[in-house]
Amino acid sequence: MNWSASIRQVHRWVSIAFTIAVIINIAAMSREQPALWIGLLALVPLILLLLTGLYMFVLPYTAKGRKVS
Repeated sequence: MNWSASIRQVHRWVSIAFTIAVIINIAAMSREQPALWIGLLALVPLILLLLTGLYMFVLPYTAKGRKVS
């Protein structure tokens, strides 16, 4: 497995973690006083999604030896 495939796989799994964190956050908001850490729970996967997404966005522009069609 090469580096790009690993990044794509991490991006997929982190997107699942982010979705779960958002669902937990929405459920916690229905309570009277949600804990602060629950509100920040979705930020960790969101930052990882940003980094891996930016990598995958820039990858085609930096690939060497590709022909431009």
